[in-house]
Amino acid sequence: MAAHRSLLSPRSKAAIARELGVAELVDREGWGAVPSRACGQVVRVALEHAQRLLSAQGSAGDTGTGHRWPTT
Repeated sequence: MAAHRSLLSPRSKAAIARELGVAELVDREGWGAVPSRACGQVVRVALEHAQRLLSAQGSAGDTGTGHRWPTT
């Protein structure tokens, strides 16, 4: 199986795991031990954080083509 690169940093994943109460399980047994329901919640929380970040940026990064590019 090919390796994949996570879109979330380890720090972000750890923060979300703490927020959802699964950090101890992740530390002890790794992400493979986290139930799929909790993994889905991690995705939901990550998307909510990303949406808040994008909405806070407002129109910054608007190219006028309907595509929004991150600003640095």
